Amino acid sequence: SFTSLNRDMTLPEFKFIWYMEYSHRMWGRAVGLAYILPAAFFWRRGWLSPPLKRRVLALCGLVCFQGLLGWYMVKSGLEEKPDSHDIPRVSQYRLAAHLGSALVLYSASLWTGLSLLLPQHKLPETKQLLRLRQYAHGTTALIFLTTLSGAFVAGLDAGLVYNSFPKMGERWIPDDLLAFSPILRNIFENPTTVQFDHRILGIASVTAVTALYLFSRKIPLPRRTRMAVTSLLAVACIQ
Repeated sequence: SFTSLNRDMTLPEFKFIWYMEYSHRMWGRAVGLAYILPAAFFWRRGWLSPPLKRRVLALCGLVCFQGLLGWYMVKSGLEEKPDSHDIPRVSQYRLAAHLGSALVLYSASLWTGLSLLLPQHKLPETKQLLRLRQYAHGTTALIFLTTLSGAFVAGLDAGLVYNSFPKMGERWIPDDLLAFSPILRNIFENPTTVQFDHRILGIASVTAVTALYLFSRKIPLPRRTRMAVTSLLAVACIQ
């Protein structure tokens, strides 16, 4: 990379990049210790119930897997590509896997913590409540998919292809949307298609969150749940 693209890079510029990567690694290791050391202490003291032990083991395993996946991702950016002299990039597939794994780890950790700190509400299982819960799960899946599509945008630098909104350039649907063959390859490797998909998924996510909020207003819910739905809408709009 230095010999082919960055001959003019100064030592302070290199140090800035190096310390960013080093800090990220050290922070990841600190997170791992913050999981594993207290877990081992609580386990030894007998403070964990059998179901919680299984969950703690799963979370600690996921922390280790996340670190391994991060190394595997970075490795793809350091491999020589003799047929390409483009800017070195990590694999967008591995980047999406690393980000997705982090989201699962964070969500599972937050869910576990809130389950221990806050008592579960006992609500009557009405048809409206069941529908709201199903819709909330669907919205969660859509947001997760949207976030993963963002990793493909980052991995391919697809955000640089078009910088106008809501149109992409002068068109609603760009000409090179399906330029790659086979067609399925466009979804993961064509920067235009990746950015287009991310836009559509982002709009769909905000729409779904808004609909979830409006639907929740028609159902009698505890204050805590109502605050969560309102916060979700606020964060979606900010995002």
